[in-house]
Amino acid sequence: MKPLIGSMLAQLAIFVFCFAGVAPEDPEATNCGYQSCNPTKEGSINVHLIAHSHDDVGWVKTVDEFYYGTKSLVYSAGVIYIYDNVLSAVRRRKDRRFIYVETAFFWKWWQDQEESDRQVLRELINNGQIEFTGGGWSMNDEAVTNYQSIIDQMSWGLKRLNDTFGECGRPKMGWQIDPFGHSSEMASIFARLGYDGIILGRIDYEDQANRIANRTMEMVWRGSTNLGTSTDIFSSVLYDHYDAPRGFCFDILCDDDPLIDDLESPHYNIEAKAEEFILKHVQSRVGSFQTSNIMVPMGRDFAYQQAEAWFANIDRLIKYVNEKEVFNHTKYHLFYSTPSCYAAAVQQESAGLISAPLKTDDFLPYASDSHSFWTGFYTSRPTLKRFEREANGFLQACKQLFSLANLPSELEPKLNRLREAMGVMQHHDAITGTEKQVVASDYARLLHMGITQCEDVTFQALSKFTNIDAGDFQRCQLLNISECALSEQAERLTITVYNPLSRKVNKYIRVPVMGSAYSVTDPEGQNVASQLVPIAAGVQGIIGRNSSASVELVFQAEALPPLGFKSFFIKRELGDTLTREDTFLQFDYSNQQGVGFSIDEATGLVSSLQMNSVKLDIDQRFWYYNGSNGWIDEPGSKPSGAYLFRPDPYFPISKVSDTATFEVYRGDVVTEIHQSFSEIATQVIRLYANEKHVEFDWVAGPMEIESQHGRELISRFTTPLKSGSKFFTDSNGREMVERVRNYRPTWDVTVNETESANYYPVTSRIIIRDEEDDVEFAVLTDRAEGGASLEDGAVELMLLRNTITDDLLGVNEALIELQYGRPIVAKGSHYVVAGHMRNPADSEETIASIEHEIASQKLLDSWIFLSLPLEDTFEEYKTSHLMEFSGLTNSLPANVQILTLEPWSEASYLLRVEHIFEVDEDPVLSQPTTVELQNLFATFTIKSLRETTLGGNQWLEDNERMIFKSLYQSDGLNYRPVAEELGEFAVTLNPMEIRTFIIQIEPKL
Repeated sequence: MKPLIGSMLAQLAIFVFCFAGVAPEDPEATNCGYQSCNPTKEGSINVHLIAHSHDDVGWVKTVDEFYYGTKSLVYSAGVIYIYDNVLSAVRRRKDRRFIYVETAFFWKWWQDQEESDRQVLRELINNGQIEFTGGGWSMNDEAVTNYQSIIDQMSWGLKRLNDTFGECGRPKMGWQIDPFGHSSEMASIFARLGYDGIILGRIDYEDQANRIANRTMEMVWRGSTNLGTSTDIFSSVLYDHYDAPRGFCFDILCDDDPLIDDLESPHYNIEAKAEEFILKHVQSRVGSFQTSNIMVPMGRDFAYQQAEAWFANIDRLIKYVNEKEVFNHTKYHLFYSTPSCYAAAVQQESAGLISAPLKTDDFLPYASDSHSFWTGFYTSRPTLKRFEREANGFLQACKQLFSLANLPSELEPKLNRLREAMGVMQHHDAITGTEKQVVASDYARLLHMGITQCEDVTFQALSKFTNIDAGDFQRCQLLNISECALSEQAERLTITVYNPLSRKVNKYIRVPVMGSAYSVTDPEGQNVASQLVPIAAGVQGIIGRNSSASVELVFQAEALPPLGFKSFFIKRELGDTLTREDTFLQFDYSNQQGVGFSIDEATGLVSSLQMNSVKLDIDQRFWYYNGSNGWIDEPGSKPSGAYLFRPDPYFPISKVSDTATFEVYRGDVVTEIHQSFSEIATQVIRLYANEKHVEFDWVAGPMEIESQHGRELISRFTTPLKSGSKFFTDSNGREMVERVRNYRPTWDVTVNETESANYYPVTSRIIIRDEEDDVEFAVLTDRAEGGASLEDGAVELMLLRNTITDDLLGVNEALIELQYGRPIVAKGSHYVVAGHMRNPADSEETIASIEHEIASQKLLDSWIFLSLPLEDTFEEYKTSHLMEFSGLTNSLPANVQILTLEPWSEASYLLRVEHIFEVDEDPVLSQPTTVELQNLFATFTIKSLRETTLGGNQWLEDNERMIFKSLYQSDGLNYRPVAEELGEFAVTLNPMEIRTFIIQIEPKL
């Protein structure tokens, strides 16, 4: 093999990305990228030593506690000292290398540095000694995150690096070394970000053993079967976690002896330690990889607080091994490296051909042993998961309104607070629920502060459009538990509903009120049908709910404009229009869309569903798993905890109840069945007049802590569908992935835990299909949840978990969430649809299109803003206020969504448009679609647009990824965006494609 330096220069060019506000680097002043790699040595095993520190953005301490080093008795870690000491140590020798990963911590440190230290770091980055790897705001989880939030947090981290360091700050590799399993959508995102590869940390223990035995630890992974080869990416699995080999940790958190090469010292040990390193830790890896390049991480959690100790000892190890060279008849060459230099060396030696099957599935679920399936975190802390999902939706609305209103840059720091809080929330110990309670509370604080700051932005924007003073707007953040002081007390109220989707939508509005009759008037002066419905007893009884309201006003906000709003004038009237309990019981209910359900008179449970020309028998009820207590029940076994889901092996599951008491409330707007199963589970089955689904609105908890077992509550839907062990779950809210019970596509799995081994993350929907009868049944969620189909025809979703033991994976705290001194209550919704998979009646939508519409509206729900009108009547109000506004000049097609619209730099915005359908999902909507962008927006004209990679940090034409191919792969699809289409501003989107642009705008306002 030829030395890396020189040959790589011929293959790989450095491109400089600049746009308004970012000056290009002087190419002569930099030596970063692949040309800065320390050289490999032909004829030797080249050992790439990766100096790194894995810095969790919160876990057992909060973000600030980890950064500043407080609470050292909990964990002795201060990230600020890592950055200080690495900077000092790396500059001492030209061959030293180090990688930075989490931009959240880096940016916090950078803001506090003197210009002299900033300049030192710039020089180290420009000469390739310090390299950014990963580069997102955090190292995001891959199971329970949504693709929109992943892209946002990656882009925000990359923007900070690009604005500060230019091309030399651009990461080239993913570094996902600690997330608990890996998703195919994440691989697709990394490919579309323009990365050359990914380093993976945690894959199933059997999968890893199989790959080690078959030398397939490195592969080409196709992240998207829809997008084909454009999402192929080199992927390498760490041989033995991300810690330095045992015996070779040199820091204040370690107790290993230093390496001593002084021959006269009685503690001389370099010879023995070098042989130990090579023969015990390197030689074993050689047979598991296909080239002479071996990666060895030299770090751990919060390593390099004593950076010079690390580097000095690694220096001695490199010096001794390279001088001796031969160990056990084999030549070895050690050197500092980075993940990108490692990938380049593999690519050069292999000519980009990887002798492993093309990977097209994912690495979920993750198991660390036969009884430890990390599937509990799919549900852990469900209220925090819901809060994150809501915060994402509000962030998108905030960014859109900022852009549409062309707000001044002085307001952008308020927007950034939520951008950064959401970036932190994607961290693999944040949204996952695998943190201590005090840390979870701090994450919620960060989100709340970010939302509060962004509220100011949205109020300013809406004020500009509506002529309502910004200070008069309010938002009720507790509408999910029917609490809103303003709507409860007001005699007159204006409700402004903002739609962040790119097409018109209908939204049912629910606000708590104290009156018995109300009128609702739309912007055209038309009376809107409304209904007063009792608030369910399970909601009224939630501890901490500060409201006396017992009813909600419900009406439909119809045809909300795309990226726009409508305002509705609400007035309290005389009379009594409260919907009373229906004592003349009937047990079959339907709406104007032909959607309906039946209730079993004897049990109070739903017994059938009817929609989209399908009638389906169904049983829906609540169960709970009895969590294993691990060693308490079985010495040496694992308990259920924040990470792990493991039912008790002897008494795994209990039924909450065989029956439910129920009340019926029927009206022209909505029909509701209020069910009570027990003190831990109540539910409202809701059928709106114009919806194409049935809503199951559940309240879970409080589950009192028992001495015997934790409890893990599920909702299970049982149907007669012949699903044949197969079901489908989404990958980060995007493409669907086929799942088969007790099966993995790439190895023969051993299943000792029937339930947890078959649980998968459901961030958007779970589907079962009866191919014979051509019927599909889907449940969509309002947050990430764990889900499974453990029997043919059945679907279950986990709602709430309380465990009485820690699962021994680092948190050192049982998952017991409390509110006001009692176990927590979680509230959420499932949206159920069924229909024919193929050949629907000509007048019907496909089941896929219905599912996509629901998923889109739940991810980017419409937002309610309230204000108190000074005027007494609608007519007076309308004369002085704009009550309807559309941010788009026309709606986009049903298969296209504006994924991102946000301020990016001076006079420019970042714009992403996406095709939301997969290939062959729908005969019409799965076709390529072209949209004209120049005059799409109502408040500005696009003067120019230029396409970038997905992260917005590199011009698309400048991105040249390293090419890797599997020897076993076919070419497949390759939807590569083209520069010129039907016109300068016409953009064509293929199924599942996302295209990203920097646009220069000319305001119309």
